[in-house]
Amino acid sequence: MPLSHPRRSALSEQVIAELRNQITSGEWPVGARIPTEPELVEQLGVARNTVREAVRALAHNGLLDIRQGSGTYVVATSELAGVMHRRFADADPRHIAELRAALESAAAKLAAERRTEKDLKQLDALMQRREEAWETGEAEAFVAADATFHLAVVAASHNDAMTAVYADLGEVLRDWLRADVGAELTPETHMDHTRLVDAIREGDKEAAAAEAASYPFLCRPGRFSAPSGG
Repeated sequence: MPLSHPRRSALSEQVIAELRNQITSGEWPVGARIPTEPELVEQLGVARNTVREAVRALAHNGLLDIRQGSGTYVVATSELAGVMHRRFADADPRHIAELRAALESAAAKLAAERRTEKDLKQLDALMQRREEAWETGEAEAFVAADATFHLAVVAASHNDAMTAVYADLGEVLRDWLRADVGAELTPETHMDHTRLVDAIREGDKEAAAAEAASYPFLCRPGRFSAPSGG
């Protein structure tokens, strides 16, 4: 339905809120191109300048990327995620791997203690989806499936603050994984997460933490040095 027409500044905020909702709800996922400006004008029933102002505001906040001649794309699901993405865009890849290891190890340890049957079913389903994505040979499909699995591991910790921080780092971590996996999937970059899920299922906190801490460093030959003790 077209939006109501209050004064201009309030209308702009309303349009911004509507576009943000499309992003945070998953209607427009990260990487997706949003509707064109004329399409948004028609959908929202507002002037072109109002749509343009809202899109620019969300681009400034880091949620959207306006690419001349291509369109406007979703690059983050929240303002903080956008800030994180810009802040760590040029970070040392090993530092990102170490950050991921620290967060996921702590979360996996908590997950082994706090996971529910619903969490375990979710992890099993997402691990299966991850393997199916690998079998397709499509790197981007695998990156998306792997990222979803790891977020579910963190969510199983039932630590809302940790889960929120990890989610806001999501695109940073996906960028790292894309670079690590490369354009083509190869046996050297495949990781079996069965032992991680089993440790969480069995309530083995130390094993879960160790498994989560180790896999980010198992990268393509020559990329990083393997941790001592492998």
